Amino acid sequence: MTIRHRVALVTGGSRGIGKGIAMSLGRAGARVALSYRSNKTAAQNTLRQLQALGCECFAIEADATDPAQAESLVGSVTEKFGRLDLLVNNVGAFNWGTVAETTVEEWRRVLDSNLLSVFCVSRAALPAMRRQRWGRIINLGAVGAERAFGQATISAYAAAKAAVVAFSRSLALEEAKNGITVNVVNPPNIDDKELSAEEARRMRDARFPVGRPPSADDVAEAVKFLASDSADYVTGQVLSVSGGWMM
Repeated sequence: MTIRHRVALVTGGSRGIGKGIAMSLGRAGARVALSYRSNKTAAQNTLRQLQALGCECFAIEADATDPAQAESLVGSVTEKFGRLDLLVNNVGAFNWGTVAETTVEEWRRVLDSNLLSVFCVSRAALPAMRRQRWGRIINLGAVGAERAFGQATISAYAAAKAAVVAFSRSLALEEAKNGITVNVVNPPNIDDKELSAEEARRMRDARFPVGRPPSADDVAEAVKFLASDSADYVTGQVLSVSGGWMM
């Protein structure tokens, strides 16, 4: 499952799941670029940890929902490393609120963050991957998104993640002839904050048959498989990393 010397771009890679993915790819020997929108301190901290592993890496400030910035982001990666092999679209805002409570502005923010960002950065990455006749695009969905799940108070998020699955399958069909695979990893919502022992116990009891809450590393291992040569024949698929929750 080697990805040594591959060039990876992880959007939203400065913290949370994105950081876990960036660190996992770095440990596996990839050269890593990560994007962040505003938290420069977190990005620099992640870079220091990657550099401590001996990973060649850098960070770029960019709004992945802006087509021009997405093009510039990918251009920065190919200019520095000469190629782009792996794209992990991890950016995605979350919100709580019923449809009646959700403003148009909030709806657009969540849809743009989760869906428009995937379109913009994926489209920007295609020319480089087509030239190489090799590429991996891995998009972050959410548990149940492949079934267009519904849940009260998260209508915008649920709609966006279901659309990410449909988009990914369409792109997989379009780009298979160019040596580019496109897949989705569906994690449950992973809170960045540390859980208390009581919170962790409640989560285990209520949600996860495997007996523990998920971690960013669990998601990162799935991404690493899909990014590797071992997944050459896997495209248009959804891999749920949920500990058995919502099967």
